[in-house]
Amino acid sequence: MDLTPIDDFRKSHQVNTKGALAAAIQLNRFFSADTLPIDASDYHTNKEGQVKGISKDNCQKILAEYGITRLLAAEGGRTSRGTMALMHDYAELINELRPTAEQFTEIEQYWVKRIRAFFTSKPFKLESDNSLSVDAAVEHLLQQAAQRQKENPGTMYVGTVLQHLVAAKLTIVAPEVEINGASVADDPTGRGGDFNVGDTAIHCTTAPASLLMDKCQRNIKAGLHPIIITVRDRVKTAWDLASDMGFENRLEVWDLQSFLSSNVHEHGHFTNAARHETLSRLVKAYNQIIDEHESDPSLHIEYNG
Repeated sequence: MDLTPIDDFRKSHQVNTKGALAAAIQLNRFFSADTLPIDASDYHTNKEGQVKGISKDNCQKILAEYGITRLLAAEGGRTSRGTMALMHDYAELINELRPTAEQFTEIEQYWVKRIRAFFTSKPFKLESDNSLSVDAAVEHLLQQAAQRQKENPGTMYVGTVLQHLVAAKLTIVAPEVEINGASVADDPTGRGGDFNVGDTAIHCTTAPASLLMDKCQRNIKAGLHPIIITVRDRVKTAWDLASDMGFENRLEVWDLQSFLSSNVHEHGHFTNAARHETLSRLVKAYNQIIDEHESDPSLHIEYNG
């Protein structure tokens, strides 16, 4: 099906906000179950300005069918300004197009794609709540990346965020470190790991495996000290693999949360104001790396410390 009329409708009606997108995908589902032509008056509620059937729960139920669990709109588009007019105009468009059941599904998939794009256009957020530990704030950040990765299979958000956060910290403490894009492999660059600092090879991974352990052993043979930085629930995996291969006493394994938290506290002199300043510097360095080495601006981190 040619989806140009749907795309033109989205652009002309500015269906780009969470409320409008929530309304659009629900209207499409309602109309697909209705008999054409659509009578827009059937979708009026007794409350002036509200469209019948639109709700947060209904919206999330549709999105869940596509593996999207993130909340799109608290009101599900029900009370968004202009929803009634949007419904009338969308009904008019559908009556003109007269989609088949299969074509309605294609249109719904179009709206799902736009909703995914809406979610991924937003930066990750590092919380600046004084009552929250740095460790917990970093953990929440990784959870956002994991959720986005779940909703967009095939894109490794967690690994990319992890590597560039490590890079950001290293650029602050060791400005001479060479930074590459997260997709750049070690071997073609001649590096011992993702980063070489002094006689240390730093490897960033969300899933330690035997290939990485082989690389660490090559590091040792080359006179380098390997360090693995991973997510917290994979630290034991790395240690177990190293133990099985008999070199657990010759490498370090750190989780990202502790790696960043200890640095922030140390450089923040264990005071609240200095801690926020250090985190701000870290996020600024991270965002600069994203601008220079990645093509996806949604990888940026927002921090209002």
